[in-house]
Amino acid sequence: MTEYIPPGTRFHALPSPFPMKRGGALHGARMAYETWGELNAARDNAILILTGLSPNAHAAANAGNPAPGWWEEMLGPGKPIDTDHWFVVCVNSLGSCKGSTGPASIDPASGEPYRLDFPKLSIEDGANAAHEVVRGLGIERLACLIGCSMGGMTALAYLLLHPGSARSHINVSGSARALPFSIAIRSLQREAIRLDPNWNQGRYDDTHYPENGMRMARKLGVVTYRSALEWSGRFGRVRLDSDRRDGDDPFGLEFEVESYLEGHARRFVRQFDPNCYLYLSRSMDWFDVAEYAPARGPDEVLQALSRIALEKSLAIGVETDILFPLQQQEEIAEGLRLGGADSRFAPLPSPQGHDAFLVDIPRFGDRIGGFLAELRPPPRRGGW
Repeated sequence: MTEYIPPGTRFHALPSPFPMKRGGALHGARMAYETWGELNAARDNAILILTGLSPNAHAAANAGNPAPGWWEEMLGPGKPIDTDHWFVVCVNSLGSCKGSTGPASIDPASGEPYRLDFPKLSIEDGANAAHEVVRGLGIERLACLIGCSMGGMTALAYLLLHPGSARSHINVSGSARALPFSIAIRSLQREAIRLDPNWNQGRYDDTHYPENGMRMARKLGVVTYRSALEWSGRFGRVRLDSDRRDGDDPFGLEFEVESYLEGHARRFVRQFDPNCYLYLSRSMDWFDVAEYAPARGPDEVLQALSRIALEKSLAIGVETDILFPLQQQEEIAEGLRLGGADSRFAPLPSPQGHDAFLVDIPRFGDRIGGFLAELRPPPRRGGW
């Protein structure tokens, strides 16, 4: 059981006990976060970024850690999320293994890792924990709340649970509820981990680690993070050179795309805790904003979203995204418009599928930077 915490990470202690939506509570829990820019005197130039399942809080280089972050080209001085104007906070999700309390953390009651004794985790728990970080920084109202992928779900929960907590919202390839296809894929990923003998009901260690289960889970994920269009254009049917094949295995790697998936999976497996993966994955399947609708029915998602009061919102999606398909971002934009927001929907033609927001910076940066420029932050220079 290992936590993977980048240098420069800061921590905020959550209230103890910290109640969880589906029962139980955490004691002595914390949230990991990083910041960029400076909070102005009015404390009204703050942006919160909520991440997908696997990223840490290190979205970009800063004074605490000069290494490039997972959204390096999006965030910084003069970039779309311009830290010459904005004070930016990025939190690591509750339940993760990258600084925030999760199944890999030590349970103060036992002195051992929580493992499967960690309380059932919901998206709402992550939203409440992120809100505690913002409050701890002395911020009453965010200028903008940005949620990417799973973070788009967390952002909607944040806005529903804490009305008036943000002026605006950017939902990046997120959704208001999990669709059957996404649930099916994540179910297979979790099954791959749990069927690995080394998982051992969550009681593995670094020596006996469910490597094969995590490899398969990650491969399944990567296949859905990109599009068939990109797989064809990037790899085609190119075969591996003979010296890169395992001649002893008649069903070994044969195509370049297989080698890519294998390499990607092997780089990931020892950098993320399997139990944390299980908990965060399931939290997405459980999430459904329809729980917050005044009445159940065919328009329950729109009813729930219309309860969120914002000045402006932007929902961005990609035409080739099969995991969080485009109609889900369109639904978010429509629901927030019903709530009175100046709500925009931006369908982008990127070929890179769900992961496009991480790699297609020109398209996403243009939309995000343009939206934030309209909020007219107070001018300032300097800071870090």
